[in-house]
Amino acid sequence: MSFESKENIENKSAVRTEEMVLNMGPQHPSTHGVLRLEITLEGELITKVTPHIGYLHRCFEKHAEAMTYPQVIPYTDRMDYLASMYNEIGYVIGVEKLLKIEVPDRVEYIRVIMGELQRIASHLVALGTYGVDIGAFTPFLYCFRDREKILHLFEITCGARLLYNYIWIGGLSHDLHPDFVRLTREFIKDFKPNIKELNNLLSYNKIFIDRTANVGILPVDTAINFGVTGPNLRASGINWDLRKDDPYSVYQKFDYEIPVGEGKAGTVGDSWDRYYVRVREMEESLKIIEQALDTLPDGDIASAIPKRIKPPAGMIYTRVENPRGELGYFIISDGSINPFRVKVRAPSFVSLQIMDELCRGHLVADVITILGSIDIVLGEIDR
Repeated sequence: MSFESKENIENKSAVRTEEMVLNMGPQHPSTHGVLRLEITLEGELITKVTPHIGYLHRCFEKHAEAMTYPQVIPYTDRMDYLASMYNEIGYVIGVEKLLKIEVPDRVEYIRVIMGELQRIASHLVALGTYGVDIGAFTPFLYCFRDREKILHLFEITCGARLLYNYIWIGGLSHDLHPDFVRLTREFIKDFKPNIKELNNLLSYNKIFIDRTANVGILPVDTAINFGVTGPNLRASGINWDLRKDDPYSVYQKFDYEIPVGEGKAGTVGDSWDRYYVRVREMEESLKIIEQALDTLPDGDIASAIPKRIKPPAGMIYTRVENPRGELGYFIISDGSINPFRVKVRAPSFVSLQIMDELCRGHLVADVITILGSIDIVLGEIDR
């Protein structure tokens, strides 16, 4: 008869856990694009999240080398397809700097109006789909109802609802529709009370707060070290917005505030703060649009468009504050009619890399909450 040592018996009876790897995606209703998240679990807690991209590769940067400068504009639309107007604005500003041309004031004002309308439309998608991620369907319908009015304004102006090719080098493809100003003012009047309705329905909802507050906290130093920008950075309490801190176009002529996270529902920089900063940004965008409409100058929107676009050899980096953060274009010209190189600094790509930092120690259901709060678009990541 053999006897086991006390040490061996204790080792056998000790509770042991094994890691489990869970794949979320690439086709998943809450990943906001074709993305695969490889989630490592220890019990119910997340120990690591690894994003896998490349399922939606657009080859934008390579395409740009084979196109003339104006032909690149429609390709910019297809990166962040929820912020197409701003993709165009960032690229066009860069080419205009290479050409050393100044555009008329009317063009600048219209670009600001279109850019801020696009910011609101993009945030409405982010907020509405975020509600669905958490389990609230009605706010999604309300947000898309209001977004539809903005798409109508875009459609009567340039004929398109999603991919516009509206911001041209030196000008615009069309002047404003005769009813544009009136319809935009009507939209602003209707939309202001709708924001309060959204807050009552979703923002201040106890279940929504319980699911988002103190979840996925992004400390200031982590946000800065990872290069996070836009609403995700401002939600951590950093007042940084390129429209104020590195002004472009005519933004310096308008009076508006930059919302930052305050931790009203939990901790500064949590998922609720990232959500609520976007709600407040819509209110500030309305202020900018109203001021731009009140002071909209007359003029020809095509007077500065060059007959032939052939920048001198050189390079330029320009950046704009698109709805997801700093959108940068590094353009190299070799003096021909095609860009030698167009490299894009995409804010969604930068934001995605913080998923592992935000998710560790949380539950699987919190992955959806955190991913929705950083508001990514895979067309921009897989550019």
